[in-house]
Amino acid sequence: MNTLESRKQLLIAESEINRAQLVGEITALKADVRTFTHRAISLGPIASSAAMLAMGLSAFQRGQPVSAGAKPSRLHTLLNGAALIATLWLAFRAQSRHRSDT
Repeated sequence: MNTLESRKQLLIAESEINRAQLVGEITALKADVRTFTHRAISLGPIASSAAMLAMGLSAFQRGQPVSAGAKPSRLHTLLNGAALIATLWLAFRAQSRHRSDT
């Protein structure tokens, strides 16, 4: 075998090694994506429950009288923000379910 043929064989072997490494990395990436997706799906009901709790607490806070000149408490502001986030979360979730059903 001359130098050119041996160089060609080395390049082919290196290419096969790189291809095998790429297949391994893609397999690992697919497993990571599946794990991430599973975790995100399992967090969905928890987030939905937290959103409903925030909306309930916000509704409870709305029933209490507030004097006209008083600055709202931090809890009240936090609950209002949580209620807004919960409303947006539920709306986006409903849209994504609608898209996946069609």
